[in-house]
Amino acid sequence: MTTLLVAPAELELDEVAVSEAAYRHLFRARRLARGERLRVVDGRGAARWATVARVGRGEARLALGERAPANEPARRVELLTAPPRSRRAAWLVEKATEMGAAAVRFVGGERAPRAYGPAALGRLARVARSALEQCGRSRLPEVTGVHPWSELPALLAGCEERWLLDAAGAAAPAPRSNAGLALVVGPEGGWTPAQREELLAAGCRPVGLGPTTLRIETAALAGLALALRD
Repeated sequence: MTTLLVAPAELELDEVAVSEAAYRHLFRARRLARGERLRVVDGRGAARWATVARVGRGEARLALGERAPANEPARRVELLTAPPRSRRAAWLVEKATEMGAAAVRFVGGERAPRAYGPAALGRLARVARSALEQCGRSRLPEVTGVHPWSELPALLAGCEERWLLDAAGAAAPAPRSNAGLALVVGPEGGWTPAQREELLAAGCRPVGLGPTTLRIETAALAGLALALRD
């Protein structure tokens, strides 16, 4: 089922106009026609069914109908990860969005000094938007960073449960109900001993993924799958 992301205010209207890039994607590439049905979402967790009412040259109109399924996981999981190289970061954002992450926040450190400029973050935001429309979710994950290490306590504050992916950690436990969960992923070399102690002091529980050394993006998605399971 085709999904279109619109501004939150537009989801409350009876009709939505589609133009420019969205028009080219839906009515040139996807070749939607008058009368076809799709989901329209606001990026905040709400969705409605819509029907293509009119298709013109350069613009189309969608008639909005009843509420549609949100297609969102019950548990909010925020991914706090060391920043990989930009191409791998894009892959990570795409797959984390498809899997159901509520946020992807890149956190720097002594062993993860990489930074992303505004242009790079803009590209990652577009990757998340495209992935949302492809997979059919209704909540657009926040993509932020690279946050300095000093901001970590504030980033963790909104999550009652906190997992630290750690080579010395035990197998992942069953997540506690649907409380917000922060999943912390370090660089391939791990956080420094001092940073690890800070994470433990902040209530992060070490969780292991096996004996092999995984790349940042691989570990993040493996941990995300465990954190989102029922």
